[in-house]
Amino acid sequence: MANAESGTGSPLSPDSSPPSGGFPTTRDGLMRRIADTDMSGPPEAIRTAFASLFPPAPPLPRRTIGGVPCGVAGPEGAPPALWLHGGGLVLGSPDTHAAAVRHVARVAACRIVVPDYPLAPERPWPAQRDACLAVLDALPGAVPVIGDSVGGQLALILAMRRPGRVSGLALISPNTDRTGRSTTRERTSDLMNDDAGDRGFARMAFGDADPRDVEVSPLLGDLSVLPPTLILTAGAEILQDDGLLLARAASLAGADVTLRTWPGLWHLWPLWPDILPEARAALDAVADRVAR
Repeated sequence: MANAESGTGSPLSPDSSPPSGGFPTTRDGLMRRIADTDMSGPPEAIRTAFASLFPPAPPLPRRTIGGVPCGVAGPEGAPPALWLHGGGLVLGSPDTHAAAVRHVARVAACRIVVPDYPLAPERPWPAQRDACLAVLDALPGAVPVIGDSVGGQLALILAMRRPGRVSGLALISPNTDRTGRSTTRERTSDLMNDDAGDRGFARMAFGDADPRDVEVSPLLGDLSVLPPTLILTAGAEILQDDGLLLARAASLAGADVTLRTWPGLWHLWPLWPDILPEARAALDAVADRVAR
């Protein structure tokens, strides 16, 4: 996938030929689709390109919760869970995550709420955090929270700001530290992400905020208040060490942490459950955490 700033593709691409016909249905076809997608240009162009990485699917039904538009999946009246989508606070929506959300809702027999929070740079931080907090505050009782990539960052912030309201965390490739502790951010092996693009999105959202701010780098926050937490990482992604650092720090702080790694996979691999068996396995682990 092309970098939001540099316009360079990933070396994981099996070849440079575009997929023929409709959306690819194989791993190699998906890899070509990601590698050949240009993620340069203004935010609206990047958002359209990002959305093109996912097979066409019916949009999630919408409801307004806590004053925030949300996508929902799962039967009315089922126990609620909250999913905070990734995309660097610049990209993504409930619909880019629809296949993964529906899979977890079905397996966990729950009703998943996905806030369609405002995106940067049009709405800079903390608009995203405040929208997600508003949705959490409007849901009854303590709820499990799922977050992927920067959605994992948002999930950690909610758990630390509302201890007791988050019953459990399932974090997929969470973005946890922007202070330079990670040893994997300079990798070139991640098909979906690179450090230049991640930094570019952070500048759009956070501006010149101090990277040591505990909400910019939740790794530095009070992790002792976290509920039982599942962390999923991919072996080839640039954010792998973000997850490993979080698992270590949270465990040392006394939190109940489970860490699982999928070797060779790229950032956000669980978003393609209809193509990748590893995506279905990861989402089943998320569903198991939510069902508890």
